[in-house]
Amino acid sequence: MSRTLSRRTLTTGLAAGALTAVGARRGRAEARFTFKIGSDVPLMHPATIRLKEAAARILEESGGQVDVQVFPDNQLGSDTDMLSQLRSGALEMLSMPGVILATLVPAASLNGVGFAFADYPTVWKAMDGGLGQYIREQIVKSGIVVMDKIWDNGFRQITTRTKPVATPDDLHELKLRVPVSPLLISMFRALGCSATSINFNELYSALQTRIVDGQENALPLLETAKLFEVQKYCALTRHVWDGYWMIANRRSWSALPADLSAVVAKNFDRSAVDQRADAAILNQNLRAELTKQGMVFNEPDIAPFREQLRKAGFYTEWRSKLGDAGWDRLEASVGQLT
Repeated sequence: MSRTLSRRTLTTGLAAGALTAVGARRGRAEARFTFKIGSDVPLMHPATIRLKEAAARILEESGGQVDVQVFPDNQLGSDTDMLSQLRSGALEMLSMPGVILATLVPAASLNGVGFAFADYPTVWKAMDGGLGQYIREQIVKSGIVVMDKIWDNGFRQITTRTKPVATPDDLHELKLRVPVSPLLISMFRALGCSATSINFNELYSALQTRIVDGQENALPLLETAKLFEVQKYCALTRHVWDGYWMIANRRSWSALPADLSAVVAKNFDRSAVDQRADAAILNQNLRAELTKQGMVFNEPDIAPFREQLRKAGFYTEWRSKLGDAGWDRLEASVGQLT
């Protein structure tokens, strides 16, 4: 895919792919296996569209035997609800942010340690290498199947309604929405925030009604979920990189013959890599587009934020909680944190 592809062209092309997936399904007889996959991302987010493309390829390559039905935008419930459904077998597959999966598999927090990753090359080297392998091993130990490639949820940035965030002092007592993630709650409380956990499907209304004054998410979600309508300032803190793990219920996965499970895994991993490229294209243009929508951007120096976390004992605490084995793999990728 061309790196010069515009956001509009990208979105239009991916939407056409999603329609092709629908057409392919209509043209098939009843499938031997039907898998529902839940996700919290909006309908026109690149991750959703690439999920639908993967579903279309799986239907085609399996000879119509595996029909994957995609349910985005929390249609099947909140993140925590869907994780419970997956564990019980009510849901076969789930696209799950690592910071949420960490409520079940603590090691999934490792890539979400505050201010750890400097850039995308560092992210992909770690997540496609030793750190990612370690996290996948821990997910499997929890009784869940996981695909090899993690999808890009992006670097998280802080947005606010009332004032820009330039230093840690600007976070003091700020009512900030964070996901249901012990790591993120701990990090922002160490930075002085009044951190409140709210599921993503309730975020827009919480910002609109001023239950919270700010939130933190990657730029694509600011646009696709229209958070720019209820936020004014965006600090490009890049405080956490997070991704979506593609996970499956073990019993449902085990029911697939080996040749069909190979088709499913191959196509989800292919779409993960495609979605990473989509996100890179979108991120090139989103700052300018969100500025047109009225958002005001600034780029804080991250050193004072990392130093405050170090002084507050955040890194030492989470090394203890996550264990030396995982932490050593993290620092092998990003350098010393503690």
